[in-house]
Formats: sequence, structure tokens, C-alpha cells
Amino acid sequence: MSSPLRLGIAGLGTVGSGVVKIVQRHHDMLARRSGRPIEITAVSARTRGRNRGVALDGYAWENDPVDLARREDVDVFVELIGGSDGPAKAAVEAAIAAGKDVVTANKALLALHGQELAVAAEKAGHVVRFEAAVAGGIPVVKALTEGLAGNEILRVMGVMNGTCNYILTRMQAAGLSYETVFEEANQLGYLEADPTLDVGGIDAGHKLALLASIAFGTQVNFAAMDIEGIERISIEDIEQAADMGYRVKLLGVAQLTGRGLESRMSPCLVPMTSPLGQLENATNMVVLEGDAVGQIVMRGAGAGEGPTASAVMADVMDIARGTRLSTFGQPAAELRRSTGAQVSAPAPFYLRTALLDKPGALAKIAATLGDAGISIDRMRQYGHEDTSAPVLIVTHKTTRAALDEAIAAMHGTGVLAAEPVAIRIEEV
Repeated sequence: MSSPLRLGIAGLGTVGSGVVKIVQRHHDMLARRSGRPIEITAVSARTRGRNRGVALDGYAWENDPVDLARREDVDVFVELIGGSDGPAKAAVEAAIAAGKDVVTANKALLALHGQELAVAAEKAGHVVRFEAAVAGGIPVVKALTEGLAGNEILRVMGVMNGTCNYILTRMQAAGLSYETVFEEANQLGYLEADPTLDVGGIDAGHKLALLASIAFGTQVNFAAMDIEGIERISIEDIEQAADMGYRVKLLGVAQLTGRGLESRMSPCLVPMTSPLGQLENATNMVVLEGDAVGQIVMRGAGAGEGPTASAVMADVMDIARGTRLSTFGQPAAELRRSTGAQVSAPAPFYLRTALLDKPGALAKIAATLGDAGISIDRMRQYGHEDTSAPVLIVTHKTTRAALDEAIAAMHGTGVLAAEPVAIRIEEV
């Protein structure tokens, strides 16, 4: 059997401890499957004495992850620290400079610095692997770089943040407000230290940016993405969408057009009977569309110790077997620069607002839509609330630009009692 593949693990939180457990529990199985032993030689974390539920006394300890990355007895540097800059970035750069392969679960780091890190690693003949950075245990990176490598990818979409999906499905199941379920998710430990990374769509946006790079052969361009979180979604939106046969999801969609890369992460309505519409709790789902294969749907746990550690080990095993793939599926130096393009594909929209109890109020709103070239498919007015009445409108297909024009005009009608909320309806 070949010499061992030696790992240095930086970050011993939930995922890092999970990786250690897999290596310890399945040592013999991993060796049989990869053709060589997988061993941990050294680890690093912020605090040494913390009880992590796993034995670490057999490994060398480094206080500084950069020192860990430079150790001569480490072949693969496993970065599980997190954060787009700081220690994580410094340690990955040090590992590449020291001639190490890198496995990371850090989507923020790669979404912002992936191009430069990939170029540096590939120039040195090494790899950066990141299956665990996107959709937890779902092997979507491997699907794009290997299983679907013979396809022109037409579209990538999915629900890629389990916390948001938990909040939205919990709101519907229990009839609770966003604020109540947000606090519940926080108490359960589902939210990032900065909750806007989750509910603001940023975490999911990082993941979509990475998948788009692989899918379309472009440099990662997170800055070009349109991002809107779920903070403005009310229980009324959830219930009214269900009444029409839809569910609300934080949905990411990316496709390459003649005008550039269209990529967005925003709340959408999807048919209740669709695979995305049936997705519950903290589960993730990624939908890939290829010219030869058609549509592929992948569903699974998007976070957690076991699923994410499993994805880390998938990358480690590929390296142990000698599989050498470019970071984003083709040489980083050959990836095209992508320009962001505003989403122009027409779609129906759900529009919720409240109107003052004035004669002709509804007619004025309908007129602003008509002036913008938008026709109404359905309109519902719900019970009065003091001096105003909630109004729900579903449009026929239109562009977001036209809808924004109409909403701007609504502010001049003098009949709005609440800021309109517009949600795209995605037929999937």
C-alpha cells in the first residue's frame, strides 16, 4: 500500500470534529477505498482545552493555522475556520505557497478570492477542492465537474440555505410570524453569528457564485449577483401563496446569456407540487439543467456535522486516489471574465400591498400597472384593517424593470398604505 496521506486540520468546530471522527472511525475502510492510509498529523483551533467529543491527543497542535499549513508532515491542508479573510485566507495562501493541496468548506473565501487562490494553486501543480462549501452533503460540485462534464449547462438553480428554508416552512406549518420563527431558529443555533449572512441571502449567494463559475466556465463574480433576503416575507405572503398553490423559497438562479451572467438569489414563489415546492425544513436542493442530460435534481442535508464532514472527506479521498481536477472544472487561468447582466426573462409576479380606503384606489393601482405594460392575471382584496385593505395582485409575465417602474408610479397615487412587496413566480 502507498504511503499515508497526511492531513492538517485547521478549525475544530462542528465540521472539523466531524472530519476527525470519520478518519478515526473508518480508518481501515478509507485506506481500502483510496489505496493508501488517511492520517491526521496535526490540528489547529482557537482554544486547545475545549471538549470536542473526540480524542485529539495523538495529533500535534499548532496555535497558528499558518504554522500548521507550513508543516512538513502535512500533505493536505484542510481549512475549516471560515471567514472570507483573516486567518483562513492567510493559512490557505501559506499552504499553497508551501506546496500543499487544500480542501476547504469556506464558501465566503472562495466567492471573494477563489480566482486568485485557484490560479496560485494550479500554477504550483496543486489543487483546491471545496465540495463541502456548497450544499453540505450534496455532491453537486462533483456532479458539475465530473458527472455532467459532457454537457453544456443551461441553468443552475436551487435552495441553498437550510436556515432560510427552515424559517419559511416553519412559518407555513405553524402559522407563525417571521420574527417569531427567526428567534426560534436563533435559539436552536441555526443562524450564523451575523444572521444577515443567512436571512439576507449572502451565504446562499456565495454558493451560487461558485456553482455558476463551474457551470459556465467563468471567473467567480459574486459582486454581480442580485441578492434579496427573506426579511420582508410575512405570514400573509406565506398563506396567500399557499392559497394560490405556491410556496415561498429563497431561490438562487444562474444562467449565461448573450448579455452576460444573470445570477440572483431572492425569494420566489414555486409551484407547491414541484420538487422545490415540496422541500421541507433545513434541507437543500440543487437543480442542474444540461443540454444532453436534461434536468437533474439533487436533494439532501445542506449543513451539519455529518453531511459537511462527508463532503470534506470526498475531496480528501479524491486527492488520496490521485484525482487532480482544476478548482472550477477547467484551468483557472482560462476562465472567462463574466459581466453581470440584469435578469430580463419575463415571469409572473406576486405583488402585495395595502391601499387606503379611498374611492378609486384599486383603479389607480391597476392603471399604474397598465401604464407600465403589465396586465393583471388575478387580483384579491382581503378584509379591511381599520382604514386600509390588503390587496394581492398576480401579474401575467413581465420584467422586473417594468414592475419596478409601476411600483415607483404607485407611490405618486396617494393611495398606498404600505410599501409594495413583489415576489417573482418561478415555474420549475
